[in-house]
Amino acid sequence: MDSQGPLPSTPASRFDIGLIVNGTSHRLAVDARTTLLDALRDRLHLTGTKRGCDLGQCGACTVLLEGRRINACLTLAVMVHGRAITTIEGIATDGELHPMQTAFVQHDAFQCGYCTPGQIMSAIGLLNESRTTDEATIREHMSGNICRCGAYTNIVAAVRDAAARGS
Repeated sequence: MDSQGPLPSTPASRFDIGLIVNGTSHRLAVDARTTLLDALRDRLHLTGTKRGCDLGQCGACTVLLEGRRINACLTLAVMVHGRAITTIEGIATDGELHPMQTAFVQHDAFQCGYCTPGQIMSAIGLLNESRTTDEATIREHMSGNICRCGAYTNIVAAVRDAAARGS
């Protein structure tokens, strides 16, 4: 017999959570193992956040959690209950592109476009973190976002341009 009383029943495997995504509140019942990426894509149908490596190494799933960049593939949805998440779908205002999106277009900072949402969200996060915006710092702090097409020079130029414009 256990001296501390009976063993606990089976741990909960489903949780009711609240997420604030792009300014809208959502209630979801999720499995304990559901990643934020899966909740965004499969449950909320926000497919701009991409699935890449599922290991947190490529950055395709980058979103902002209360303004700071995170990898949605490594974050469990239950961990962000009640917190504000911003995805690529939530950065335009009144039909106008976010200044970082505009800079990416102006600098042709994409080729196939698969990594672009994660790159843009990471760049916005970098500026939110008040990082310096010299080329070396941008390259270092964007290194978690992989572009298999090799558009890095243009990505850095876009980030520098958006930073210079006060984005």
